[in-house]
Amino acid sequence: MNTTSGKTTFHTLVLGATGSIGYAVTANLLARQLPVTLLVRNQAKAENLFPNQPTLTIVEGDVQDAVLLNRLAAGNEFIFHGINYPYNKWFGNMDTATKKVIDAAMQHRSTIVFPGNVYNFGNTKTPIREDSLPNPCTRKGQLRVTIEAMMEQAAKAGACRVLNVRLPDFWGPNVLNEGVKPIFENALNSKALPWLINADIPHQAVYTKDAAEIIVRLMEREAATPEKQNEAPYQVWNYGGTTVPSIRWWFGQISAITGKPLKIQLYNRFLISLLGLFLPMLREVKEMLYLYENTILLDDQKVLNLFPDFQPTPMNQALTETLAWFDNYQNQ
Repeated sequence: MNTTSGKTTFHTLVLGATGSIGYAVTANLLARQLPVTLLVRNQAKAENLFPNQPTLTIVEGDVQDAVLLNRLAAGNEFIFHGINYPYNKWFGNMDTATKKVIDAAMQHRSTIVFPGNVYNFGNTKTPIREDSLPNPCTRKGQLRVTIEAMMEQAAKAGACRVLNVRLPDFWGPNVLNEGVKPIFENALNSKALPWLINADIPHQAVYTKDAAEIIVRLMEREAATPEKQNEAPYQVWNYGGTTVPSIRWWFGQISAITGKPLKIQLYNRFLISLLGLFLPMLREVKEMLYLYENTILLDDQKVLNLFPDFQPTPMNQALTETLAWFDNYQNQ
């Protein structure tokens, strides 16, 4: 890290840059003209997502290649751990990848930046605070608890530092998971917008550009603090994005922008169970359905107090940008 003309410059190795939150964080760092290295499985895909970026280095490879990961981590103050596998490949991959990220951070005294989520806390009725105790109700929630515990243990042992930024559901440009992609593609093509279980309760979700802004601000703060003795080595920050009154309301906002009539396709438990007989991903979704039957909330007052000038992107603007991105994506 160095400071020139009052601007803090730091180097970041981004893992998962072609995925949902990794894409948004990479774009934010590059917009600040900060040096970024990407480790990706598909170099051509990354080059298409981030064309003509003078501060960007792209390396093709696998995060499970510990030798390559350690080599790329050298000289990077931050490692953004945005690695994600399909639900049916989480076990044996998410944990081993995290162990290798920790090892690389330990070797090079890097700070791990990890996008956490709400799975650790199960079907909680109270807003999740940074100091809330884990209480997972699913196998995947327990795995997330294990992964975070690995990072916390390493940080508290003095091996590395960790910024764990917990977030709710993602949506935005390049969010291509099967829960979000069909919403925006169907909206553009006059098809019914899909959702699981219940479209009539409040739901918390985050526009990835806003999540990235919060994450990069926290990284800037970390980089600009030369003496960290008074800063905890393992820090948790929540950012909840926006809590919409209901998904039906949110879909109505999308419909108003496209000018097409609102149609909603709800998938109930029986249909998801039936489809899960043939689709491994849907089998894994079954245990997560409590997230759609209930309103799970992150309390993010701590980070909003830290950055009082932060303003989330207005909903209409965020939806318009996302629809435009998906329109371009469909027509490539």
